[in-house]
Amino acid sequence: MQNDLPLKGKTVLLTGTSKTTAIVDDIAALGGHAVIAPLIETCERMDNDDAKLLNSALQFDWVIFTSQNAVDAFANKMERHHLSAKNFQAKIASIGTKTTTALENLGFQVSFMPSVFSADIFVKEFPSIAGDHPSCLFIRGDKAKSTLKDGLPFNLKEWTVYETVERHDQTSAIINCIHHNEDVTVIFASPSAVDVYAKSVAVHVGWQATRVAAIGHITEAALEQYGATVDIMPSVYTMQAVIEELMKVGDKS
Repeated sequence: MQNDLPLKGKTVLLTGTSKTTAIVDDIAALGGHAVIAPLIETCERMDNDDAKLLNSALQFDWVIFTSQNAVDAFANKMERHHLSAKNFQAKIASIGTKTTTALENLGFQVSFMPSVFSADIFVKEFPSIAGDHPSCLFIRGDKAKSTLKDGLPFNLKEWTVYETVERHDQTSAIINCIHHNEDVTVIFASPSAVDVYAKSVAVHVGWQATRVAAIGHITEAALEQYGATVDIMPSVYTMQAVIEELMKVGDKS
């Protein structure tokens, strides 16, 4: 029966935005206890020029999305200005299965996704299929790094459609959870969540009090910069892959 509940006795802290809550039922079904404690939240950036920027977006050869948050904010703008995927002639590039699914749900067909869900791999693989001197628009958040702009060998326009806001209201809940549970894994999906945890939580409990899981090598690097040891970092950069790795590990002593 133990094999049927591989997460029995394990508490899993989810620190990403509220969009990460879809995995909660999966964790419970495997015997684990999921605690939703978002350390970041995202909100659409509204701009008086949104209509003009959307119209401009129709003219590009490629539109690039690297997060589900960017897709959601872009979708809000499309709906507000009565546009649909049918209005866009551009090819779509996407990083990650969640991002791609969100785009497909809007009616877009994704023409390119990198073999590893990371911007630094994207800039290596995308140029070979992008065409000669393509016009490209990157739909981004305010915390997005300059990896695409610096790494792509052609001009890239950028449109910031959402902002990431730090949340410190979960600090006490997280600390209490760590103190009252013996086997806790904290999952980080972005450097932004790592930064908040380091400032609000790790200063009180340290990094050794829990198992640390990272989605993506950029997040892993952010954790290591703070002195954390990353226990789980799957080769596939998804929440589901983290849970599958967690199922294989023993109790945290």
